[in-house]
Amino acid sequence: MAGTIHIGEVAERTGLSLRTLRHYDDVGLVKPSDRTDAGYRLYTDADVERILLIRRMKPLGFSLDQMGEVLTASAALAKDPSDATARAALDSFVADAEQRREKLAAQLEAAEELIERLASPLQPPANRAASGRVHDGTRA
Repeated sequence: MAGTIHIGEVAERTGLSLRTLRHYDDVGLVKPSDRTDAGYRLYTDADVERILLIRRMKPLGFSLDQMGEVLTASAALAKDPSDATARAALDSFVADAEQRREKLAAQLEAAEELIERLASPLQPPANRAASGRVHDGTRA
């Protein structure tokens, strides 16, 4: 099949392991478009794009089932842009991804504050030092 690439090149392009790509095939998440006579997996650029979408969803904690639903809805919209069910499904995932992004942003801000505190000398403010109290209400 012209325009296809082997699994090793897909792994290089996506940064995923061969094992992960085989797992995605085994569970039906992203099946290669073709196989050689010897059974080697052959992927198209469209397959690689689906894999890259999955790769972006994974760090946000989406399950394999959710990833499959996104791929299904995306494929349905590609065939019929007026598919209201597929559009609603993708809109729901967009809203979910936005919520996850907000949560991660809050976690990142907390981590930055912690790093800043740890990087600077730990000195209590003057009023706490005088009272012998620390921020959590215990005595120093």
